[in-house]
Amino acid sequence: MMTSQTEVARSQAVASTGKPAKPAYGVNRQLHRRLRPILSLADFEVAAKRMLPRPIFGYIAGAAEDERSLAANRTAFDEFRFRPKVLVDVSGRSQATEIFGQRYAAPFGVAPVGISAIAAYRGDVVLAQTAREERIPAIMSGTSLIPMETVHAAAPGTWFQAYLPGDATRRDALIDRIEAAGFETLVLTVDIPVWANRENNVRTGFSLPLRPSVRLAFDGVFRPRWLAGTFARTLISSGMPHFENSFASRGAPILSASAIRDTTGRDHLSWTDIERIRKRWRGNLVIKGILHKSDAERAVALGADGIIVSNHGGRQLDGAVEPLAVLPEICEAVAHKTTVMMDSGIRRGGDVLKALALGARFVFLGRPFIYAAAVGGAEGVRHAITLLRDEVDRNMAMLGATTIADVNDTVIVQGHGTGRIASR
Repeated sequence: MMTSQTEVARSQAVASTGKPAKPAYGVNRQLHRRLRPILSLADFEVAAKRMLPRPIFGYIAGAAEDERSLAANRTAFDEFRFRPKVLVDVSGRSQATEIFGQRYAAPFGVAPVGISAIAAYRGDVVLAQTAREERIPAIMSGTSLIPMETVHAAAPGTWFQAYLPGDATRRDALIDRIEAAGFETLVLTVDIPVWANRENNVRTGFSLPLRPSVRLAFDGVFRPRWLAGTFARTLISSGMPHFENSFASRGAPILSASAIRDTTGRDHLSWTDIERIRKRWRGNLVIKGILHKSDAERAVALGADGIIVSNHGGRQLDGAVEPLAVLPEICEAVAHKTTVMMDSGIRRGGDVLKALALGARFVFLGRPFIYAAAVGGAEGVRHAITLLRDEVDRNMAMLGATTIADVNDTVIVQGHGTGRIASR
């Protein structure tokens, strides 16, 4: 993988001292002035709301119906508290993590976010390239607006996430295209048999494709940075963006008065289709959207190399259980047979470590990284990764953990109790 300037400096420090260099917290990283006030991932959301048109920000930030699952994903982390060990020599600590034979610099990655290129200029490429430079994985969304071949060429090692077409012929053609593009890890999102009831999209004027309207034009005019730096720049350099990767062929444009996006036929998909894909796909296969232990066991039985415990960031079934709550049970059932990962609700380094302590091998975040790309492009994404990586590092030091393996159920308690997690 490519290496960022930060990683080069750390590597040089290792060579000169024999020990891994630690982040210099609070040092001015010569950030653009827009990024200097941003001290946490939550700050990116505030900045993105000021910059993005209301429909686009609402699409990213919003969730299904009353957004109860969206809120619960965050509050679930409050149920757990750390129990640190003191006077441990943590000077040589490392958060490096290996999955699927690849060693990553941190135990988190970039989750798939649809239509990234309309929120940030060349958003899919920016996310994938920056993640590669910072030595973490990025998952490209199947609802992206840049051809998968372009993204993989710019950032080899990127994973690809697909929504399964209902028709077997088109499904096979898509799988073949993904393989031909060079992707080695395929993530199948399986929690969308039908589209969710996202009332916030209606309220903010969002649709796919976007429909030209006075409201949309008015909102764009009052977001000049987005209008000039993302939308107009994209039109000039590449023309009108289209959904490029839902099928083997090009889909509908992102902005149209009449075009209809083809999303039919997913409600009859079953485990039989996953079995067929497993036989056709020769790379790593990850099933995303697992919340039930029996589904995790079924995925493993069919040969999944990994699963992502996820409720889609609260964007599908409102009231669906938060992934953190079911993670221990799922890990107990299948973690010895497959790689268990998690997304939904992670915003702090402490959240990352709580998920790992409950059994996850790796975690993913979506919204914060696309906000970072919208606000600051590649520099914004790099800053977001650095903020989260530094939080993980600090918390590991204070927990008395020198490696990710030390972050287990002995360093965490639930509620106001003093024992280990009961289900593990």
